[in-house]
Amino acid sequence: MSYQITVQPSGCQFTAEADETLLDAALRQNLTLPYGCKDGACGACKGKVLSGTVDHGKAQAHALKADEKAAGLTLYCCAHAESDLVIECKQLGSNKDIPVKTLPSRIEKLEILAPDVIALHLRLPANERLQFRAGQYIDILLKDGKKRSFSLANAPEDDTLLQLHIRHIPGGLFTDQLFSATKVRDILRFNGPHGSFYLREDSAKPIILLAGGTGFAPIKAIVEHAIAQKIQRPMHIYWGAKARVDLYQNALAETWTAAQAQIKYIPVLSEPTPTDAWTGRSGFVHQAVMADFPDLSGHQVYACGSPIMIDIAKNDFVRCCQLPEDEFFADIFSYSTH
Repeated sequence: MSYQITVQPSGCQFTAEADETLLDAALRQNLTLPYGCKDGACGACKGKVLSGTVDHGKAQAHALKADEKAAGLTLYCCAHAESDLVIECKQLGSNKDIPVKTLPSRIEKLEILAPDVIALHLRLPANERLQFRAGQYIDILLKDGKKRSFSLANAPEDDTLLQLHIRHIPGGLFTDQLFSATKVRDILRFNGPHGSFYLREDSAKPIILLAGGTGFAPIKAIVEHAIAQKIQRPMHIYWGAKARVDLYQNALAETWTAAQAQIKYIPVLSEPTPTDAWTGRSGFVHQAVMADFPDLSGHQVYACGSPIMIDIAKNDFVRCCQLPEDEFFADIFSYSTH
């Protein structure tokens, strides 16, 4: 059985089968709703059901709380229609111009960026090219059918190699293997691109780019894309990490500021060590943004980090700094050891 889904405020419509999620149905018909993990964990695709009923599926309790369900919210990556629906989504787009592919790739380079961070450089077959928007991610396909999602750290204008920044998660099915046994020239299969985290180039608003840890990867891609496209909108990059060693490409970010008048870079450490001899900003990175920009009503924010960082930053920016809720774009990094 199929159901008609109407998206407000655009009025766009698509159909969803009873056995597919609302997100999968939209993507199948070349429409993009905001989404991240596609696994009910990050909450990036959370939206309101204005009329009709849904089965919330495998939505995880921390990403969709009971009071949110009662208020009509659901996760589009998990929800299945049980009737015709009217749903709310202010960021509906089209993905007709960028196909999703499943491709093999060869590991060209394993670059150690920090004691627990590797840059994985992948080369595609000679006759293949991956089209993507700066900030999107790919799914590495594992042999047991599982997948791991990683943001592309390179801009589309520099796609000779695809670059991923991967943190070692002790006990992690994929990262334990990567950090101990994976070698240059090994073959990895992936599917992508995915995600709605990319620069909205139809806006002239100044930009806040907020990164936590390896959330720097898609921020790097967006900045390098903006530089390549000669986008002159003011861009303030805030990169939060625990200690100095975790700012693994600090020198690169400093070169952007030195060469581009419209770009400012502010690193923030939450737990600097005595040996860091840190004289820069300290504390929570989103609070540094709030201190510098008490009024965000005329800005766009692009944030990438842990679920708790994204949740707190969004709530504080909207509640305390007057950021319009639909001008907050997020890529949420959640980790799995299974």
